[in-house]
Amino acid sequence: MILNSIEAGAAPAGAAPAGSRPPLILLHGLFGAAKNLGVIARGLSTQAQVLSLDLRNHGDSPHADGMDYATMAADVAETIAAHNITAAMVVGHSMGGKTAMALALTQAALVQKLVVMDIAPVSYRHSFAPYAAAMRALPLPPTLTRHAANAALADAIPDPAMRAFLLNNLILGATPHWRVALPEIATAMPDLIAWEDPPGATPYAGPALFLRGETSDYVRSSAREAILQRFPGAQEKTIANAGHWLHAEQPELVIAALKEFLF
Repeated sequence: MILNSIEAGAAPAGAAPAGSRPPLILLHGLFGAAKNLGVIARGLSTQAQVLSLDLRNHGDSPHADGMDYATMAADVAETIAAHNITAAMVVGHSMGGKTAMALALTQAALVQKLVVMDIAPVSYRHSFAPYAAAMRALPLPPTLTRHAANAALADAIPDPAMRAFLLNNLILGATPHWRVALPEIATAMPDLIAWEDPPGATPYAGPALFLRGETSDYVRSSAREAILQRFPGAQEKTIANAGHWLHAEQPELVIAALKEFLF
């Protein structure tokens, strides 16, 4: 499956010899889209060509059944090939981070450097299934406003920031609809919160960086063994005063960490 991509820019003349630096691929998290990583993309676009991808069932990419990480990694590989890219630096957040890991573990030649933001190759207990259920239950009359939608979701999704994030997917107008494929995502939720090494996985020997938010509980010390088993050269770095959405909460610190590692 060819995924929708947004190009943030290319290295300016004189920044690096032509062809010496591979492109950078950005992969967003669950219920997100390529545009959610826009600040990061723009912050790195002076160093390399940046392509932000909408993963399947998200953004403007096609909707389809099946969202296990091997399948989504194959989507990314197919999209990379469609852009005539032989190898790329790959950065993924949360669900996108697991997709990036699956790609590196199965097609290491495509991944020159790997960055995983606030996720580990482990299964998680928490589920976003209630969010998907609340979004699917929201009536979508032609008169729907964002304010009304926000109010209707308040009981099921009490965190205002989370509601605002999810409502980025609501398209208003004559026929309001959700941009994300909620039925497919709801069905795939067990795969999305889990981790199983994809078929054919082998440890990724290339450079890898695991960024975590200081106040996030997504990457605990107990995950270190799982990380090093699969990514023996992995570095780890903590972004101060940031939670799971570290790139939104501390974009300058994240950009600085990415520049230091990637370039």
